[in-house]
Amino acid sequence: MRNVPLALTLAIAGLAQPLAAQEMPLRPRSGRGLTVTPAYEGWYENLDGTISLSFGYHNRNMVEVVEIPLGDRNRIEPAEFDGSQPTRFEPQRHYGVFVVRVPAGFDPGTRIYWTLEMHGRELRVPGHLDPQWKIDAIAGEAGSGNRPPALRFEEEGEEAVGPAGAMGDPRTAVVGRPLEITVWARDDGRARTSIRGPAGEAAPVSLTWFKHQGPGKVDFGSPTARVPAEGGSATTTVTFDAPGDYVLRVLANDASGVSTAGHAQCCWTNAFVKVSVSR
Repeated sequence: MRNVPLALTLAIAGLAQPLAAQEMPLRPRSGRGLTVTPAYEGWYENLDGTISLSFGYHNRNMVEVVEIPLGDRNRIEPAEFDGSQPTRFEPQRHYGVFVVRVPAGFDPGTRIYWTLEMHGRELRVPGHLDPQWKIDAIAGEAGSGNRPPALRFEEEGEEAVGPAGAMGDPRTAVVGRPLEITVWARDDGRARTSIRGPAGEAAPVSLTWFKHQGPGKVDFGSPTARVPAEGGSATTTVTFDAPGDYVLRVLANDASGVSTAGHAQCCWTNAFVKVSVSR
């Protein structure tokens, strides 16, 4: 496991370029007008033998939400791996937002690059299979044995854990009409901090919804929720203001809160659902 500051992360990854360095010096934070830096978190093996390379980002703005559509300004190379990255970037640092999945036996010398361009600057980070960058995303935290929460989109559906998470069945919606989405979650209750709720109960799983991709504004009726660690469901409504293809993401955090604390990439889980919106 490791906990590498973002500036060092970029330098180790081979991004110690003058352009990237312009982003690093300490200076008063601004609400708007700054760039979004892609970040490589590390890699892990999936149960089926494939490998997931986990990426996040740092939106340096304290207020401004940045939108960069898929394309030349927001791309992953080689192109065969393009398309899973976010197009909406919330302020500050976000860990393990998505993965690029490569097949078993993938050439460890190959780099997977994520590039973002804005304000006339190009920021780029390579994903790789360096053994020192192997992370505990689904294996559980060393020492405590804490594992990520499990998510699913159907009551009897298959669960998934970790940054790659679960993908729900595609949905359809109409502009201006709320769509209900339910997600089921549970946790082992073994958070690193051993936080307990009332009467010694394990702390609940915290759920947060995001727009991951899409052309318009998305409004979540219940953007956050909590589910008991022993298992339960939470429902939100989501309303779209423009037609098009969207991807929504729900983030499940256990009591350790590590997806916002810069830990060794354990223990939280993503889940995604595609929505096609018409007028």
